[in-house]
Amino acid sequence: MTFSRRSFLAGSSALALSSAPIIGRAQGSDKIIFASILDLSGGLDIYGAPMAETTKMAIDDINAAGGLLGREVELKLYDAQSTIQFYTQYATQAAAGDRAHTVHAGITSASREAIRPTLSRFQTLYFYNVQYEGGVCDFNNFCTGSTPAQTVAKVVPYAMNKWGKKVYIVAADYNYGQITAQWMQRFVKENGGETLDVEFFPLDVTNFGPTINKIQTAKPDFVISALVGGAHVSFYRQYAAAGMNKEIPIASTTFGVGNEQTLISAEEGDGILASYGYFEGADNATNTEFLSRLEARLGADRPVMNELAVRSYEGAMLWAEAVKMAGTPDRGPVIEALRSGLTYNGPSGAVTIDPKTNHCNMNVYIGELKDQKWNIVESYADQPPADTQLVCDLVANPNQSTFMFENGLAAAGIE
Repeated sequence: MTFSRRSFLAGSSALALSSAPIIGRAQGSDKIIFASILDLSGGLDIYGAPMAETTKMAIDDINAAGGLLGREVELKLYDAQSTIQFYTQYATQAAAGDRAHTVHAGITSASREAIRPTLSRFQTLYFYNVQYEGGVCDFNNFCTGSTPAQTVAKVVPYAMNKWGKKVYIVAADYNYGQITAQWMQRFVKENGGETLDVEFFPLDVTNFGPTINKIQTAKPDFVISALVGGAHVSFYRQYAAAGMNKEIPIASTTFGVGNEQTLISAEEGDGILASYGYFEGADNATNTEFLSRLEARLGADRPVMNELAVRSYEGAMLWAEAVKMAGTPDRGPVIEALRSGLTYNGPSGAVTIDPKTNHCNMNVYIGELKDQKWNIVESYADQPPADTQLVCDLVANPNQSTFMFENGLAAAGIE
């Protein structure tokens, strides 16, 4: 792994960690505390488990290279169990009890918004390493995952050029799904298409039979999905069981970031399109080396790497380089270092902090599923978070601490 500003040695070492609540570090401890709160059980563990593995790998790599500023980095890893209450509990524990120097946490936008104000109040630096709906504008919060302007804006026109102009949208019924569906409709319209219908589903819904019947009747050229979580994998199985995957193809903004392609058969999944800031097929030497080390670490049955898992690693390494650049793990100087235009060259390619938004410019890829593996069919270099740039300017107003799309795009002045 290489940084744009200095080299960083890679390696691995054993590191003790805890997945249970932690009382806090001892007074006078010289360790730098890195807290992670992820869903390692419950319906969202398909995302959280690989993220935890790469987070542990990042901390091991940092310590194998001598730690930071001559100090060991200690990982406090919490399992939020796919429960928002535990996110708020553990965020408070990490900030007030552990006195963490940074917290990397959250998967759903609901979990992010549950803990973001807490970490801001305690002035604890927060990283959200997940592709999401965009719109967070918070000086204390760095969002390293892709946003709709980087991915949805790519996969929608690609799918329309491939399959046709009539689109049916299915999405999870919370902020991510609702707002991403608005972006989908915007990009469909901009590219001369028509949205036939939009349906939302709570995260625990497993019966999609009535919706599949509606899709069959509507006869769209393709379906685009923003379904989320283990329960929603049922949609793809039921869709294929009805023979619909042979008639009306699917594009998605979420399928694959939980390695759902390994939970359904090749016959059920072949042909699905998706767009993310990373697929395993990213063609660069750093990615090849990263995957080789991961397999040596976890064995041949290691989880498939996706954007969420790789961005968790890259987010930790961006933070580590900022600590070295700042000469201290303290929040203020680290934020200043991050916002200096810091770039990390990781498995996904170059990732650069945009100081206007505290988001990242990144490479973006479109993948097509074949035999449970993603084949990259298009790539786009150095894509900015243009959606969040429309509503956020932390250079001009560093005191912003809001989620600008909380009430939808129209409320944010975006039609």
